[in-house]
Amino acid sequence: MSGSPEANARELIQLRQTIETIERQNSATSGKNLALVAALKEAREQIAKDKEAMDRLALPPSAFGTVLEFREDDVVDIQTGGRKLRVAVSPSVDPAELIPGREVILNEALHVIEVLDFERLGEVVIVKEVLADGKRVLVTGHADEDTVVSLAGLLIGCKPRVGDSLLIDSRTKQALEVIPKTEVNDLELEELPDIDYADIGGLAPQIEAIRDAVELPYLYPELFSEYKLRPPKGVLLYGPPGCGKTLIAKAVASGLGRRMAAEGNAASASAFFINVKGPELLNKYVGETERRIRLIFARAREKASAGNIVVIFFDEMESLFRTRGSGVSSDVETTIVPQLLAEMDGVEDLKNVLVIGASNREDMIDPAILRPGRLDVKIKVERPDAEGAEDIFTKYLTADLPLRKTDLAENNNDPAATVAAIIRTTVQHMYAETAENRFLEVTYANGDKDIQYFKDFSSGAMIQNIVDRAKKMAIKDFLELKLKPKGLSLDHLEQAVRDEFKENEDLPNTTNPDDWARISGKKGERIVYIRTLVPNKKKEEQGGKEIPPTVNVPTGQYL
Repeated sequence: MSGSPEANARELIQLRQTIETIERQNSATSGKNLALVAALKEAREQIAKDKEAMDRLALPPSAFGTVLEFREDDVVDIQTGGRKLRVAVSPSVDPAELIPGREVILNEALHVIEVLDFERLGEVVIVKEVLADGKRVLVTGHADEDTVVSLAGLLIGCKPRVGDSLLIDSRTKQALEVIPKTEVNDLELEELPDIDYADIGGLAPQIEAIRDAVELPYLYPELFSEYKLRPPKGVLLYGPPGCGKTLIAKAVASGLGRRMAAEGNAASASAFFINVKGPELLNKYVGETERRIRLIFARAREKASAGNIVVIFFDEMESLFRTRGSGVSSDVETTIVPQLLAEMDGVEDLKNVLVIGASNREDMIDPAILRPGRLDVKIKVERPDAEGAEDIFTKYLTADLPLRKTDLAENNNDPAATVAAIIRTTVQHMYAETAENRFLEVTYANGDKDIQYFKDFSSGAMIQNIVDRAKKMAIKDFLELKLKPKGLSLDHLEQAVRDEFKENEDLPNTTNPDDWARISGKKGERIVYIRTLVPNKKKEEQGGKEIPPTVNVPTGQYL
C-alpha cells in the first residue's frame, strides 16, 4: 500500500466498511436460506400428510364385529352385519384380548386387525333365572318378554343373581355387565346388626318367647325332626311404637348366628338380615311392588340355599299388607298380600328363612297373613312397667358416667349404688299416680271413668329421650354455671321427666283406645268421650286460678 498515511487510513476504513456490508448481506442471505429450508420442510411434511390422508381415503372400508368365541389356530367366531362368521386373526393381535363381547375391527379380507373395548350401550334387562349350565341366564326386558342370553364381557366367570340388572347387546344376545340400580342395592343383604338381647331392657318375657320360637328349631333340628315339627315361618311383633320391636328383630338375627356358632354348627353359623321398610317398597306402577317382594324372597332363598339363616324383617307391616277390601286405601293390597302369601306358602321351600313383621296397628294387617302356618308366633311388645323401666334405664345410665359429687356422697361415693338410687327415684317419680302425672280421663257408656297416667304411655324410646335430656342438662350446667366437678344428678333426671311429660301433653297420644280398655279391664265397652287432663301449673303463675281440663269431642267408639 503506497501513498501518504492519511490516504492509507482512509482506504483501510473503506475496506472495513465494505467487508461489514458484505457480512450483513451474507447474514441476510443465510436467514432467507434458513426460512426457505423451513418452508420447504413444512411443505414436505404437509405433502406427506396429504398423501397419507389420500391413501386412507383410498383404503377399502373396515368392518366392525363382536367376538362370540375364540378358537384354536388363531381363528375366532364373530358377528358382523347380522352374520355369524369364522375369521382369521392378524399376528399383531394378542389372542388373550379376544374375549366374548369385545368389539374388533376387520380389514377388507375380514381378518381381525384390532381389538376394541366392550360395548357400553345397550338394553337393560332383569335377571329372572340363572340356567343350569351357568353360562346363560333368562332375562326379562322392557316389554316383559323373556329372552335367554349368554354371559360375556365382564360377566365371564361370574354368576349373576336373580333381580340383577344386566346390560345386554341385543344383536349378539350377550350380557356384558351388571348395572347397579338403587332399588336392587336397597335390597342387598345386610350384615348382622351389632345388637344383642342383653342390649334390650324391660322385655325379658318377650325375648324369652321369641328365642324359644326361633332359636330352638335351628339349634336342635334333630329333636324337631324326631317330633316331626317344622321351624316357624314367621313371627309378628306388635304393640305401641317405641317399645323395642325393631331391636328384638335385629337381635334375633344376631343371636341366631352367635348361638349356632357357639353350638359348633359351623355349616349354618352365618346369618343375614334383610330390613324391608314397607313404605319404601310401595310403587305406583302395577306389579312393581309384587316384583320387589319376589326379589326379596329370591335373594333370601339364594343365601339360605348355602345353609345360612336369613331373617326378612318387614317394618311397619300394616303399610304393605293391609286388610283386603277395607276400602281405606287404593286397594293395592289385593295383589300385594297374595304375593306374600304365595312366597310363604308356595312350592318353593322357605328353609332357613324367617319372616319377622313389626306393627303398631296389627288390627289393620290382613287376617290371612296372621293365621298359623304363616306368622306362627305373635308376641305383644307392651309398654314397660316400673320394673321394666328400671331395666331400660340401666342401659343408658351406667356407673362410668360423670356423677355429681353430692349424689355420690349420699351413697358412700359408690358410683354403682348412686346410679341405682337415681334410677329407682326417677322411676318412682315417673310411675307415681299423682295429679301431676294425670293425662287422660276415659268415660264409658256405663258411667265408669278411668284415669290414665303418663306411665300408661311411656316407652323405651321415651326413657332414652329422658336420659339424653338429663345428660344435656348436666353438660349445660357445667358450661354455663361452671359447676365443678361436673356430673349428672338426680335433679337432672327429675327435671328431664317433667320436661318430657310437658312436651307430650299437647301432642296426640300414640296409644290405641283399645289399649286403654285393656289397661282398665273394660275391653268391649263403649267409650263415650275422652278428656285430656292437663296438669295444673303453679297457681301463682296463673293468678291463683287452676287451669280447666281440655275436653275432646265424644268419640262414641265401640271397642
